[in-house]
Amino acid sequence: MNYLAHLFLARKTPDSHFGNLLGDFRRGVDVSVYSNAVLLGLENHYAVDKFTDAHESVVTAKQFFHTSRRRFAPVALDIYFDHLLIKHWRSFSHIPFEQFCASSFNLLEQGLPKMPRTMQHSVGHMITHNWFEDYAKEEGIAKAISVVAKRIRFTNEFHKTVDDIEKYKHAIEKQFLSFFPELITFVSQHGPESTLK
Repeated sequence: MNYLAHLFLARKTPDSHFGNLLGDFRRGVDVSVYSNAVLLGLENHYAVDKFTDAHESVVTAKQFFHTSRRRFAPVALDIYFDHLLIKHWRSFSHIPFEQFCASSFNLLEQGLPKMPRTMQHSVGHMITHNWFEDYAKEEGIAKAISVVAKRIRFTNEFHKTVDDIEKYKHAIEKQFLSFFPELITFVSQHGPESTLK
């Protein structure tokens, strides 16, 4: 899952928000210096990703991508699923989306001093430029995918996954709506943070 979904599935604490995003910035980081609360958030991140990758609906959604781009399907779906989460926000949360964003950004800001430098940069940019406002729009998804494509260090056609999404967006949306409620239930009942009060 992408940033928004990981924050949505985190607890409402600075350490949980930090830990649930840390999984995307883990490389080269000595996590032993962090608190147990941060580490539980990190484990939650991994549990979410593992559940997502193995879910039948997500496996099906990957098949909508052209064979030449299928290796990039998981990343493209992560980004597009954030868009779909926003689109169907009221089905999953009683908290208004803008209020959720403000609260999550506040919690992330509290955790910024502890974050690895690369994470500080990305999270700071996310907050300053409100990436989730972009994710709410179809063109914002195209922009996010284009940014990721430019970061890949080899020649690729990742940017063309936008065409696959556009062609099969209704089918992908159907798979998301089948999958995401089950992910919420899994995290609530079996996630590493589920025993915390």
